[in-house]
Amino acid sequence: MNLIYAILSDRRFLWLLLLINTGGTIYGYIWYEQQISETQAHFIPFVPDSPTASLFFCFVLLAFLLHKNWGLIEALALITLFKYGIWAVVMNFLTLAVTGDLPWQGYMLIASHGAMALQGILYADFYKMKLWHVIVAAIWTLHNDVIDYVFMQYPKYADLEIYVKEIGYFTFWLSVISIGLAAFLMKRNQVRNQSMY
Repeated sequence: MNLIYAILSDRRFLWLLLLINTGGTIYGYIWYEQQISETQAHFIPFVPDSPTASLFFCFVLLAFLLHKNWGLIEALALITLFKYGIWAVVMNFLTLAVTGDLPWQGYMLIASHGAMALQGILYADFYKMKLWHVIVAAIWTLHNDVIDYVFMQYPKYADLEIYVKEIGYFTFWLSVISIGLAAFLMKRNQVRNQSMY
C-alpha cells in the first residue's frame, strides 16, 4: 500500500496524469462540440458531463502539485468522475447489446471512462473534503440530472434514444450512489485523520 501511495503522490506521476487528463478533457469537449453548438447558452455548463468531470480532476492534480487541497473541487471531481465514468461504460456496453456492434471509439471510451472512475477513487485518500463540499457537489450533480433528463440536454447516443427514460432513472440512482460514496470516503478520511492525533 505504501508503494501505491508513493507512486500516486510522485510529482512525475502527477504531471503525467495531468497531461493525460488535459488531453482527455480537450478531446471530450471536442466530442460534445456539435451538441454544444445546438444548446442554449444557459444549459452549456451542464452538457459536456465527462470532460467537465476530468477538468475538475485536472484542478485537483494542479492543487496537489502546488501542495494544496481544494476540497470542493475534490468533491466535484470524485462524484462526477465516478458517476460519468461508470455511466459511459454502461452506455457503451448497452449500445453493444442493442446493436450487436461497437466501433473502436466505443471501446476507447469504455477504457478511458473506466480509468476516470478508478482514478477518482484511487486519490480519495488524499482528499480533504468537508461535509459542505460534498453537499455543494451533490447539488451540482443532481441539478445536472434535472438539466439532462427534464430539459433533455442528456448526452446523445442515437442507438439508445428509445431508452432515455430508463437511462434517466439509472442516471439518477448512479448520482445517489456517487454522492454516497463521496460522503463515505469523506467520513473515513476524517476518522482516520483524527486517529492519527
